[in-house]
Amino acid sequence: MTSALALPKSSLLTSSMVSEIMSDTDPLPGRLDRWLAAHGANLVAVRRHLHAHPELSHQEFETAALVARELAAAGLQPKFLPRGNGVMCDIGSGDRVIALRADLDALPLPDTKDVPYRSTVPNAAHACGHDVHTTVLLGVGLALAQLEQQGGIGGRVRLIFQPAEESINSGAPEMISAGALKDVAAIYALHCAPQLPVGIVGVRSGAITAACDAVEVRLSGKGGHTARPHLTADLVYALGRVVTEVPALLGRRVDPRAGLSMVFGSIHAGEASNAIPNEGSAKGTIRVLNRDAWREAPDLVTQLIRDVVAGTGAKADVRYTRGVPPVINDRMASAVIAGAAGAALGAERVVEAEISMGGEDFAFYLEHVPGAMIRLGTGIPGAAPMDIHQSAFDVDERAIGYGVRTMVHTALAALASPSF
Repeated sequence: MTSALALPKSSLLTSSMVSEIMSDTDPLPGRLDRWLAAHGANLVAVRRHLHAHPELSHQEFETAALVARELAAAGLQPKFLPRGNGVMCDIGSGDRVIALRADLDALPLPDTKDVPYRSTVPNAAHACGHDVHTTVLLGVGLALAQLEQQGGIGGRVRLIFQPAEESINSGAPEMISAGALKDVAAIYALHCAPQLPVGIVGVRSGAITAACDAVEVRLSGKGGHTARPHLTADLVYALGRVVTEVPALLGRRVDPRAGLSMVFGSIHAGEASNAIPNEGSAKGTIRVLNRDAWREAPDLVTQLIRDVVAGTGAKADVRYTRGVPPVINDRMASAVIAGAAGAALGAERVVEAEISMGGEDFAFYLEHVPGAMIRLGTGIPGAAPMDIHQSAFDVDERAIGYGVRTMVHTALAALASPSF
């Protein structure tokens, strides 16, 4: 077993293992089982190294370099983004391209676990599972490279290792601008799901995650003594109306089937209990599952805020910031990955994924090509329930092997599918 924090000095695959692992005519599941038996420990070591050395959004230079090094050692030709913090790599040949995407960045959170691979970087942690996503896609690439050498994979598979998924100015548009979707027929991704037991994958057609935008409301007006509120524009009262009435009004102005939710997480005005301030602010998020409702949200939210504030005498400055669109899985792409997951793991291990109101910038790819994101079960048996974005987040590392199996099968099935 490779040390938890030490990376292999050579490729995770060696040419001497090719004939032993990948050259026979057994069905693919068995061949992948043997490949993972030979290389699974090294993949776990990579995941633990990444977990111990997280890099925040837009700073993923060492992570990208590690990925490129391993791909190059396997005989592939990875290409960096211009800034060097993302990687693309094609495997195979031909005009038909299926893309697989993983994200590289960590979250600005402390890692509070007591494990050997705990983060060594203050206030940075892989609390969303991107270390697992990266490791799975690296394993998929190395396995596909061996299959390509042994007889071809029926087209091209493009590996996309993307920076800055966790940032508002996210990395998906940057990857797209760099040519990540050139000639791509369909794109797939997975996301860690601690709510699902390890060995289970969740698939869903249609909306699976919500659009997520941010809004900041700044109010200004005449302040004064709380004994004489009639001589002021009572900003605390006005902010109270904004944070209570605007979300309620949205529920009457938008089709409830659109799944729109507005929640404020920050509100501030004044310091003294007996003084009405002349400035105040509130910050919140808007989440929505429907593309049309998402496109209309900025104008509607801004107008409702101004209407609610108008009667208070305060002046409203509304700053609406676009985040990410909703992830809406293509019907045929979802069917392909569900079938592939069933072939890889067994049909009983494929369940329907729940809708999440979280945001995911994989949505930007789906604005251009069909595709699907699935949930990869990472739940640790016997452990207390946990969620992503928690400082103690961890996974059952057997999920890496299940992810590799699922995505290799998905890539090959999508290449062979006439649906795209």
